[in-house]
Amino acid sequence: MSNPEAAATVHPALSGVVEDLPSAAGLERRLLIALGGGVLLAASWIGSLVGVDQGISQLPAFLGALILVTPLLMGAWKELSAGRPGGDALATLAVLAAMSSENYLAAGFLALFLWMANLILSRTAWGAQRAIRDLVRLTPDIARRVDDQGAESEVRLRDLSPGDIVRVLPGENLPVDGMVHAGQSSINQASLTGEAVPIEVQKGKPVYAGTTNLTGRLDVAVTAVAGETTIGKVEQLIREAESSRTYRQEVIEQLAGYYFWVVIMVAALVWFFTTRHADEAISNQASLRAITVLVVTCPGGLLISHPTAMVAAFAAAARLGIMIKQTRTLEAAADIDTVVMDKTGTLTTGVFEVSRLAPADGVEGADLLQAAADAEQSSNHPLARSILETAQKARIEPADIDDYEEIHGRGVKAVTKAGTTHAGRAAWLMELDPSISDAVNAVEDRIAGMSGVHVLRDGVYMGAVGLEDKLRHNAADAVSDLRELGCRRLAIFTGDRLPVARRVGTAVGVDTIEAECLPEEKHEELKHLMRQGHRTLVVGDGINDGPILATADVGVAMGLSGSDIATNSAGVALMNDDLRNIPFLLSLARRARRVISQNIAMSLLLAVVGLALAATGTLLNLWLAPFYYALGYVVVIANSLRLVRFGEDHAEAEQSRVADEMARARREQAGEARRRRIEGHVAAG
Repeated sequence: MSNPEAAATVHPALSGVVEDLPSAAGLERRLLIALGGGVLLAASWIGSLVGVDQGISQLPAFLGALILVTPLLMGAWKELSAGRPGGDALATLAVLAAMSSENYLAAGFLALFLWMANLILSRTAWGAQRAIRDLVRLTPDIARRVDDQGAESEVRLRDLSPGDIVRVLPGENLPVDGMVHAGQSSINQASLTGEAVPIEVQKGKPVYAGTTNLTGRLDVAVTAVAGETTIGKVEQLIREAESSRTYRQEVIEQLAGYYFWVVIMVAALVWFFTTRHADEAISNQASLRAITVLVVTCPGGLLISHPTAMVAAFAAAARLGIMIKQTRTLEAAADIDTVVMDKTGTLTTGVFEVSRLAPADGVEGADLLQAAADAEQSSNHPLARSILETAQKARIEPADIDDYEEIHGRGVKAVTKAGTTHAGRAAWLMELDPSISDAVNAVEDRIAGMSGVHVLRDGVYMGAVGLEDKLRHNAADAVSDLRELGCRRLAIFTGDRLPVARRVGTAVGVDTIEAECLPEEKHEELKHLMRQGHRTLVVGDGINDGPILATADVGVAMGLSGSDIATNSAGVALMNDDLRNIPFLLSLARRARRVISQNIAMSLLLAVVGLALAATGTLLNLWLAPFYYALGYVVVIANSLRLVRFGEDHAEAEQSRVADEMARARREQAGEARRRRIEGHVAAG
């Protein structure tokens, strides 16, 4: 089943040019009205051809014109009420002028062609809105809730709460975000990440609403429903992007407002100079020329030059799992010259493994790991999770916590029966007890190049746990691509130790490294760059990245793996971990800006050419004017749609790479299994 109807709202810049059509049925009803008016016009035209009295044959033409001009009048009223006269206002004025000169048949056909052009454009816009409806329908309305006895019952999503267990069968879409409680399966996440290659999930792995369960039955513990799910937030991002307005767009609309009065003046001048010293027949011809001027110079193409390009750019970005919140964010991305990246979870995978236990003199490694696990058991930090996993493998159970505190940017403090334990940065522990400085420095030398969690229990320094994570496979390529795009400064801002940050920075090739930074220090450094005139883009995924993501000209959050604070603070969310989407975003923004400039130039050129042809009566008359009017829309839309296919090569290359990696992993697994079988046969022999 699907969600209830999703509201479809045409982009504000299309108001007055494109009517708000909530459904395909609405489009069909309006098409029937257009056809009804067209039948009346056809009857009038045929009547005039067979010699019916002019007074009688003109009556159906008058009724047809009256029916067809009504929606244009409504659009014109909306434009004038908003103080932004545009395409509908000019078109309505042209039709009314034709009717006032008793050219009912010409007025009717003019209204018909203009309305049909608007319907075609509305149908195109409705197709873009349908993508949102399809996105909403990816999430079922009904879920199978499983009770404590294992019995299933169908419930609506609004009746689910975090912690409930829902069952998803093969071939079904997931109704909620959650963690796999039981079962294993392959999940197609293309609706979120843009990657066609399914992922394997088992107990403890996160899954997301709107994705498709392919192979096995899953029981999922609910973590989010409805608008709180990842796909619900994506839908909200799309709606925010559609409703947002940019400075460039507002300038275009202001230009269109002045343009309206210029066109009125030009049409009046054409009529005046053509009718001067002319007889009645020529005066009638002059009126038709003035009406033609009004039609061919309608600023419809100019008004949609910005929103159509933006919608196409959003579609290209969404195909790769890049969700842009507002159009102004995409515009700002075109001017970026400085990129700041977090290290952990951004340039690296954020999946840490304990590489070394470095206990202080007189401390056993097992005691160090026990103390670290006691302190970190309530933390969500990646380092904490890795320490707890290692402790679990070593069969070490963390002690019960009596009191817990997380000190932002420094570490944690936990009180257990074993004592008060501090775990975190070396500098923090040395602030707490300066006498341990020599011991800390000695341990630091033993975990050089690693991320370290230092432990202090009841005033006794116990040593450090050294952890390492892997560099993302495409991090160096992303940095190289950013340089080719002209970014003049690439930097790493991280809270990790300088040796660790230097290792990563050298591997990817950045210009500067700011290590051991607290969140407020990152923020101050970013503001310093911006005061120097740098146009900044920041990429991060952690809670401590929230301030700089919100401050930067463009903030990019690693969406699925990052924190909610980072995602909410950023203007762009990456739904996958491909860092090469950052240079793609900049390229897309620059291409979109060029397309908008082309749209504006072509719209104005068509208007000037149409004005010249209509004013002189050369090659363009009232009967051809509606087609010329529609030509402006067609040119702008066709030019904007080129953006939809932008980046297809990038997407195909990434999917091919992922498929190759999975095939290589399967071959390695098969080889390992074959080796074990051979070793088993040898041992048995």
